[in-house]
Amino acid sequence: MKKARTWLDEKAIDYRFHDYKTLGIDREHLTRWCDEHGWQVVLNRAGTTFRKLEDDQKADLDQAKAIELMLAQPSMIKRPVLELGDKTVIGFKPDIYAAAVQ
Repeated sequence: MKKARTWLDEKAIDYRFHDYKTLGIDREHLTRWCDEHGWQVVLNRAGTTFRKLEDDQKADLDQAKAIELMLAQPSMIKRPVLELGDKTVIGFKPDIYAAAVQ
């Protein structure tokens, strides 16, 4: 998150930060992100929150179950998510951000 925000600030790109870990996220956003990128990209399975889940919660994952997990615990959403109107970028890589905001 910090690298993405620093990159945007350095490029003088205006943005609005939404902390979905504290403010939450709605099903519509998660569904749209999962439809665009696949739930496997949006769900952060490497994070401690996901790894601490019981095995039965991690079993047989599909988009619907992944969305329910992320709604219940937004810290399982891969960050950052950069919304650019008609598309989004999941995660931060300077070259991808540069291409996306042109």
